[in-house]
Amino acid sequence: MCVWGANDSAFPDLRNPQGRMPVPRLILLNKPYGVLPQFTDDQGRPTLAELVPVKGVYAAGRLDRDSEGLLALSDDGPLIARIAAPASKMPKTYWVQVEGVPTDEALEALRRGVTLKDGPTLPAEVRRMEEPDPLWPRDPPVRYRAAIPTSWIALTLREGRNRQVRRMTAAVGFPTLRLIRWSIGDWTLDGLAPGQWREVPQPPATPSSRQKSSGQKSTGQKLTGQKLTGPKAPAPTGKRGPIKPRRTVAPRSAPSRPRNR
Repeated sequence: MCVWGANDSAFPDLRNPQGRMPVPRLILLNKPYGVLPQFTDDQGRPTLAELVPVKGVYAAGRLDRDSEGLLALSDDGPLIARIAAPASKMPKTYWVQVEGVPTDEALEALRRGVTLKDGPTLPAEVRRMEEPDPLWPRDPPVRYRAAIPTSWIALTLREGRNRQVRRMTAAVGFPTLRLIRWSIGDWTLDGLAPGQWREVPQPPATPSSRQKSSGQKSTGQKLTGQKLTGPKAPAPTGKRGPIKPRRTVAPRSAPSRPRNR
């Protein structure tokens, strides 16, 4: 497994001379606090370009500037859709530091779903947790108030609205102080310091996997923690590559009239 930091320049380039990608690329980044989830910014704020010097990849979904943690990037549109599209309902788990100590009633409300300005949320998975260990310091640090304790919860969502976690915890009376996305599906932050990223090997894209991305039925591959796995159905190969099925043409009952040119 290769782990790359913000200052590494000798990153692997899998492009062929024609600039085409033989396989989709999937990069997992631990996005630091204060970094925009995009590669350009006309205001000069920190962006992904300072951390991931790889051309042609885009963030699969968002992770706000004031949030931290796992962000997936890819150059493959269908793969990005499978990760980020609301219809895919891929679970995303967040470590959330909140102000106060959530009550059982508050946690149960999150599990059932709370009503926000843009409608009710889907049921969520939530549990209390100890402060993550080890946990890197945040710059700037979370505000400290001696009279009000803080605590941590793990919250898993299967949808992605704008600032949803923060709005949900505020709706039950416990504002979010720090937000770290720990996992997307089975991929996690494990082994990644802030600003570091690793590339997850992917198999070549197939018609079946693209059908699945667009919502069509398929027996193709599914997402797992380290790579795409699933039923293998390789096409027969010849000297010049995969053999394409022959087209069958129905016999004509009568010759067609030539067209005027």
